[in-house]
Amino acid sequence: MSEIAELVGRYQSWLRDRTTLRQIREWIEITTPFLDRHNDCIQLYAKKDDGGYLLTDDGYTLNDLEMSGCTLDSPKRRELLQTTLNGFGVKLDGGILKVQATSDSFSLRKHNLVQAMLAVNDLFYLASPTVKSLFMEDVTQWLDLIDVRYIPRVKLPGASGFDHIFDFAIPKSRHHPERLIRAMTNPNKDSAQSFAFAWIDTKETRPENAIAYAVINDNDRQVPATVTDALRAYSIQPIAWSQRDSVTETLAA
Repeated sequence: MSEIAELVGRYQSWLRDRTTLRQIREWIEITTPFLDRHNDCIQLYAKKDDGGYLLTDDGYTLNDLEMSGCTLDSPKRRELLQTTLNGFGVKLDGGILKVQATSDSFSLRKHNLVQAMLAVNDLFYLASPTVKSLFMEDVTQWLDLIDVRYIPRVKLPGASGFDHIFDFAIPKSRHHPERLIRAMTNPNKDSAQSFAFAWIDTKETRPENAIAYAVINDNDRQVPATVTDALRAYSIQPIAWSQRDSVTETLAA
């Protein structure tokens, strides 16, 4: 317990120390240490609203994807987007991601908005503008193909009070413990760090021997060893997409 508490405290200190604020008229620009796929710090905007606070991404997340050639022009993509946002309690308003918060819920709502921005960015990350399939779709179809009994987009509470989304949860069976999975479309240091925090924050609240897996997109790319090493350091088992057949029996059992 003390080790987990120290790791959570370390993460919160890192987040606090690397977050900066800037006044822009009635808005406060919040620059976070989380990076998008361009390696730019993710920014959101907050202002007082109806006795509480309104936080938004100012339309950046979806606008950036569309400018990069990733349009939400299919029912499946729109469904994936809405499901992702619903999981974090984030609303879509004319292309803008937004949440309402009170003084008491500000930290949690801010966390949810940042995580939603990262999840949407990752969900629609394409190897090139001409790629038609999404990695999340591929992972879902693979799990269906090998008859895995899973619950999609599960929200679990962490010891810190923050909620965390896992793409798939496989219930315990007679032969295997609970298994939680995230699909890492664009594997990098930030996505690994985000998953590591989600896992260590929720691990103590899960059944004994629960296992976390990261299904890593290695299509047309070499995954840095720093990513897989970081995942293993926090007891997350990386599964390269090219090697997915090696865990078929473990996930399907």
